[in-house]
Amino acid sequence: MLHLKDIRQYIANFNITNEEQVFIGKLDNKKQKSIGVYHRKSDGKPFIGIGGLSCTTYNIKPISLLIHWNKSQLETEEAAYQLFERLREQSNVNIEGIPIDYLCLQVPEPQNIGTDEQGVYEYVIWLDFIYRKE
Repeated sequence: MLHLKDIRQYIANFNITNEEQVFIGKLDNKKQKSIGVYHRKSDGKPFIGIGGLSCTTYNIKPISLLIHWNKSQLETEEAAYQLFERLREQSNVNIEGIPIDYLCLQVPEPQNIGTDEQGVYEYVIWLDFIYRKE
């Protein structure tokens, strides 16, 4: 199974921000220049291949990335697009021994969600990690 902590490390390895500034669950005290890695709510039935669970060869992990940057809209947008482009150009991905067959971006570009209560700009990227079952 692909765990959120493993995806967090994968994103941290892009070096868009310091490793300790990439979080799961929630942003620690909303530090600037941080990236949050979250499960993305999804609906519908779980994917099960024809023939049942034993014939199902892959799983899907829906993820939301929050880019919580600073009070400069331009710098925040640049950080969000840097992460987006890094994700878009990935191939032959392997996370903790799990082959990732496809990183399926669910938005055409990073989505500006405005500012938080402190005036820090934020962007969101939604993507699905499509990975082989163990």
